[in-house]
Amino acid sequence: MITIRGLKKSYSSNEVLKGIDIDITPGQIIGYIGPNGAGKSTTVKILCGIITEYEGDIKVFDMDLRTQSLEIKKRIGYVPENGALYDLLTPREYLSFIGTIYGISKDKLDTRINHLLSFFGMDKNSDQRMDTFSKGMKQKILIMAGIINNPDILFLDEPLSGLDANSVILVKEMLISMASEGKTIFFCSHLMDVVEKISDRIILINDGKVLADGTFDELKTEKSATLEKLFANLTGNKDSEFKSEVFNKAFEE
Repeated sequence: MITIRGLKKSYSSNEVLKGIDIDITPGQIIGYIGPNGAGKSTTVKILCGIITEYEGDIKVFDMDLRTQSLEIKKRIGYVPENGALYDLLTPREYLSFIGTIYGISKDKLDTRINHLLSFFGMDKNSDQRMDTFSKGMKQKILIMAGIINNPDILFLDEPLSGLDANSVILVKEMLISMASEGKTIFFCSHLMDVVEKISDRIILINDGKVLADGTFDELKTEKSATLEKLFANLTGNKDSEFKSEVFNKAFEE
């Protein structure tokens, strides 16, 4: 599905990605994790064709991302961390707009929108303007927009932000179902428990480099029995007790 070789990206003198090499096959849920500033969102934006200036070679569906990005975009979905909606539209209008861009026929699009709104419990809000919606409601619309074209690869950057517990369960079930149909899920999140439970494969990056790549069972050790501990050990956050002491001293009288 995706082949990445020697991926590098810099902003002025700040080198964000320092040579990423990854192969991704169909039907996998990839948990792509790392500290803030590690390069997760930059990687996703490059793979989605949003950032076009980078070093290295990337193939998606055996097509070159630099020269065939439009063909690739037709077959992928993207849920950004901080997505903007046209708030004066209703969910039905917005999803119809996005589906039309993908060239989905009206009958198929209407049916798909109805089913998605029902799945996310938003059917009663389908014709309300979105400027009155909560963050969680808007996040559901962004997720629906990301899958409206039935993508072969779905990129998600912190997709659970603002969702309540029931909606998180729905999204997890949705991702597992999509992967079972041979679709690839590229999932960035700081919620380690969710990543640990649903990911077939975990890729951990730090300072623009891949530090670990494999299933959680392959990566864990006695000292890192949970993904949170593995994350802390590999990213150098081993002195949490020391840091808490420093924090407490800030409030000493």
